[in-house]
Amino acid sequence: MGTAPTEVLAFPNIRAIVRDNGTAEVIVAGNSRVVPAGESLQDLRNNALALVVGEAQTLQRPVRVQIEDPEGHGELIVHPDNKIESVSYEPRPVRRRAEAPETTPETVAPPVIDTVPVAAPGTSPGQRTAVAAVDRQPWPPNPVETEPATETPEPAHSEAQPSAAADEPQTTATAPEAPLTRRSLKETSFLVSAPVLEPATQGWRGTLTRLGFRMDPSAEELSEREDIRTVSQHWPGPRTIAVVNRKGGANKTPTVVMLSAILARYSGAATVAWDNNESQGTLGWRTEKGSHDRSVLDLIDASTELLSPATNAAEIAKFVHHQTADKFDVLRSDENEEGDHEVTAEEVDIAHQVLTRYYRLVVMDSGNTARAANWRRMIEHTNQLVVPVTAIEDRAEAARLTLQTLESRGGHDAELARNAVVIVSESTDAKRSMTGDALKRAKDEAQRIADGFEPFVRAVVRIPYDPALVNGPIRHEALQPATRRAWLAAAAAIAAGF
Repeated sequence: MGTAPTEVLAFPNIRAIVRDNGTAEVIVAGNSRVVPAGESLQDLRNNALALVVGEAQTLQRPVRVQIEDPEGHGELIVHPDNKIESVSYEPRPVRRRAEAPETTPETVAPPVIDTVPVAAPGTSPGQRTAVAAVDRQPWPPNPVETEPATETPEPAHSEAQPSAAADEPQTTATAPEAPLTRRSLKETSFLVSAPVLEPATQGWRGTLTRLGFRMDPSAEELSEREDIRTVSQHWPGPRTIAVVNRKGGANKTPTVVMLSAILARYSGAATVAWDNNESQGTLGWRTEKGSHDRSVLDLIDASTELLSPATNAAEIAKFVHHQTADKFDVLRSDENEEGDHEVTAEEVDIAHQVLTRYYRLVVMDSGNTARAANWRRMIEHTNQLVVPVTAIEDRAEAARLTLQTLESRGGHDAELARNAVVIVSESTDAKRSMTGDALKRAKDEAQRIADGFEPFVRAVVRIPYDPALVNGPIRHEALQPATRRAWLAAAAAIAAGF
């Protein structure tokens, strides 16, 4: 105990030594490096191997290392890609009884063991760029646990002793053989269904990945990937989203544009934003105009032709306005300056039938009158309700009354209200002139409103202030990164309700 280990041949001159007195070292080309103390023998082994893996990464080639500890000695091959291969390991013989002969199990070679890259304990940044610490046991197990027990032979019967059953036939009792079972080929597969975790692409982790050091993504990046996966789904049958609030200026139209853009971009599904205002809405003002002036009334007039089996899908382009950057279409409300026509419930049915023939996702803007026939018929076609509010009390109160009205109707309407997603936005015209304490009060008010809705709906998402949402045409790429991330989270919350 505590004696210096026997010198062993190393190639290329690397040894990892763990002593029974609780110390360890790694010797590289005659230079000794102290191994950080561990709480157990296995901790010392792991710390020693971390230094060896760092040496392999520095050399950019596998190294052969002689390992030695109180329980045995052997040889490992350490690769720069964080894999450790055990070539051999010979446990030190242990006598179980004084008369038992020394036995040494055959040399074993465990399989390749993956490691997780982390900073090696006690290693300065100047010594290593990236070092791996072993998270599984690379040294073979304790030989005391694996050494086969020495069997004691039973004494043979003496020929002088007569057998009590000498005249009876001898039979040997044997256990019945277990029936041979064979698995069906239907129950066997060589495919691996476990998903592969892609390396980090964002932040400092992404920078290290691009430099050649594979890093796992952060929790924030994993959350964003999950939101992207959620909004990228395709569901059987069309889905209709209604964006509602009985108060004007509640951010309904920007919400419709952003949800349509994100769903179209990530899912690749045909998506249309429909301005279901009973007279004239503003969706056409905040989006890109096509080469024509057609609106929902023109689509309704052509519904017989559009619903004909002989009509091809491209014909819908005559009635909608394509958003070339964000990849969705817009069906505008009637922009007749006279305003002499209000969309009826039956016309909502016709337009919805046409749109769900050509699109997977329909995102509906709405007017401010919950009593209007087209508003109520829109709710009947809705799969997911979205209630946008701004950080202003009267907008929040109008949203509450909207949900209360739907809940009081019971049935499908009440279920939509309970499953609604509320989007609290800070983007208002007034906020552009806010500074200091006024800006902080606006943020606190947005949080208070969000907290107030949370117990009554399925999800609440906050959207930060962004000048690109206040006036003019809305483009996804024109938003700040934090705003785009918040809208992605909002779209994922909505898609989760499908």
